[in-house]
Amino acid sequence: MFIGTRTIKTAIGTGVSIAIAHAIGLDYFATAGTIAILCIQVTRKRTVKTSLFRFAASLLVILFAFLFFSLLGYHPWTVTILLLVFLPVLVKLKIQEGFVTSAVILMHIFTLQEMTIPILINEMSLVGIGVGVALLMNLWMPSYNKTIAGLQCTIEQNFRTIIKEFSIYLRQGESEWDGKELLETAKLLDQAIKLAVLENENRLIREENTAFDYFVMREKQFVLLERMMPIVSSLTLQVPQGTQIAEFLEELGSRVHPGNTAYLFLEKLQVMVEAIKQAPLPLSREEFEIRASLFTLLREIEEYLYIKHNLGKA
Repeated sequence: MFIGTRTIKTAIGTGVSIAIAHAIGLDYFATAGTIAILCIQVTRKRTVKTSLFRFAASLLVILFAFLFFSLLGYHPWTVTILLLVFLPVLVKLKIQEGFVTSAVILMHIFTLQEMTIPILINEMSLVGIGVGVALLMNLWMPSYNKTIAGLQCTIEQNFRTIIKEFSIYLRQGESEWDGKELLETAKLLDQAIKLAVLENENRLIREENTAFDYFVMREKQFVLLERMMPIVSSLTLQVPQGTQIAEFLEELGSRVHPGNTAYLFLEKLQVMVEAIKQAPLPLSREEFEIRASLFTLLREIEEYLYIKHNLGKA
C-alpha cells in the first residue's frame, strides 16, 4: 500500500500539533490537530491560502460570538441566527474555507457559556498551533521537474511518430500504424499539465510558468493532429501535391523540440502552398476532392505552426 508524502505530513503534523497544545496546557488541545489536518494541502500556495482563510475566519467568528451572545444570550437559537448571518459574510469575503475551524471555536465558546480573555487566548492559540505546524510541514514539497522533463520527452517523441506516420500514409496510401501514440499522448498531456500546475503552486514567489505554457501549447497542437488524422486517412489517391506535403511533414516531424523554429516552416509552407496553387487543375472529380482535402490539411498544418510560433519561448 502506497503512502503519499501528504499523508505522512498530515499524520506527523496532527500528532505534533496535539502534543504542543497539550504540553502548554490548552483546553480542547485535540482541536489543534484537527486544524492542522484541514490546513495541510497539496501545495505550498494552497496551504498558505487555506491557513490565512482559517485564521481570518476564526478572528471573525470571535467578533460575531461576542456581539450575538452579548445581545441574545447563550441559546441554541442564538447559534442558528449567528450562523445565518456569519456564513454569507464568509462567502462574501471569499474565506468560506475557514468555516469549519471557526465553527469549532464557536462551539467551544457556546459550551463554556462565556467569553473571557483566557478563553479567547486558548482558542486563538489552538488555531495558531494548527496553522503554524501545517505551514512548517509544507516547507518541503516534492519536486516534479524530473517527471515533467520525462513527460516532455515522451510527448515530443509521440508527436514525431504521429507526424511521420502522416507522411508515410500520404506517400504510400496505407500504413500499419495502430495509432497508439494518439491515445497515449492525450493522457500524457493531461498528466503533464496537472504536474506543471502543482509545481507552480509550490513556488511562493510568482515565477513564469514556462512548463505549463509549453504543455498547453502542445495540447492545442495535439487537437490539430487529431483533426488531421481523418483528413490524411481519407486520401486514397496519391497525387504529386500529396508527396510534397509528405516531404514537408517528414521534415517537420524530425524537428519537434522545445526550440521555436516554427517561423522557418511557416515560410516553407507558404512557398509550397503557392506552388500547389500554380499546379494544373485536377482532371477528375476524385482528384479534385483529393486536392481540396490537401488544402484543408495545409490549413491545419499552418495553424499547428502558428500555435508554436505565437508561444515565443516554447
